[in-house]
Amino acid sequence: MVLRGRLLVMLSAILTVLGLVVTGPAHAAVPDHGHRGPHAPSWQLLPTGSTSHFRGLAAVSRQVAWLGGYDGTVLRTVDGGRTWENRSPAGASTLQFRDISATDATHAVAMAAGTGTDSRLYATSDGGRTWQLSYTNTDPAAFFDCMSFSNRQHGLVLSDPVDGRFRILSTRDGGRSWRVLPNAGMPPAQTGEAGFAASGECITTLGRDAWFGSGGGAVSRIYHSRDGGLTWTAQSTPIVSSASAGVFGLAFRTPFLGVAVGGDFNAPAANTNVAAYSLFGSKWISATHQPTGYRSGVTFVPRTFATVISVGLTGSDISYDAGRDWHTFDTGQFDTVSCAHDGACWASGDLGRVAVLRR
Repeated sequence: MVLRGRLLVMLSAILTVLGLVVTGPAHAAVPDHGHRGPHAPSWQLLPTGSTSHFRGLAAVSRQVAWLGGYDGTVLRTVDGGRTWENRSPAGASTLQFRDISATDATHAVAMAAGTGTDSRLYATSDGGRTWQLSYTNTDPAAFFDCMSFSNRQHGLVLSDPVDGRFRILSTRDGGRSWRVLPNAGMPPAQTGEAGFAASGECITTLGRDAWFGSGGGAVSRIYHSRDGGLTWTAQSTPIVSSASAGVFGLAFRTPFLGVAVGGDFNAPAANTNVAAYSLFGSKWISATHQPTGYRSGVTFVPRTFATVISVGLTGSDISYDAGRDWHTFDTGQFDTVSCAHDGACWASGDLGRVAVLRR
């Protein structure tokens, strides 16, 4: 325990240096909380021609991105957002696609969230010209919340608890087929505990490691699996919890460096205990400088070690020290954020809002 404490102190110091020297503005230290500064990032809005609510977003590259929205809407761009193609699955106009995952311009998996059979999974291998309905939920207690792929073939879907435990679905063939994993290794859920289908980011994966966040219970929790979703441990967090509050988004740079965001979507301006971070698998620590309200999406910025972006109903924030200190740079509304391997970051939300990050 003494060694772990020393390692935590050392990593915290390293992250501070990284924030000030490597990923922060070149001219000075990290800007004051809430200060935009001359080198602060900014969102460039892109017209989609749609008014759908896009909670699902998959950033593939600077040129390619997919959107999943309400009214069964799926859009795709292959030219950096200058134009968008309607790639909506046939017969899905009543569904809400609240998550979407894609590996390129042709392969994607769309997750619909809803009660009973409104929770479904679709897969395409031809750029959305045709879709395969690969899974339809039939359990009235299940409700799909979010989805994450660790590689092109392996993915997990989180459902609200069924018979007192969260349900996990797994695919090994890129989303063409799914199976419900046994729940013997899942801890019992708290009374009222559930996930949030707000951004597609309540579950995340790195190789065999997987994490998902919850709320609605006595405390918000983060669950961790080291074996691809078969067995899980649950850890409480300082993020607020209520029927409308908890952990909404998770991001991990490594299995030992993670960030969580959330809050209360019914009180989006409340900014107490809406973000936390974890180092070396330690307990979750409340951020020193919190975002300026409820946040539903979060992601590490590629080609940096400690730079993180979060988005929500009251704005967007950036952290240069892996979630310890947050700095608001935009006050527009977004639900989800996603970055591609080439460094491009995208955000999307209500009323067809989509943007790319300029920094």
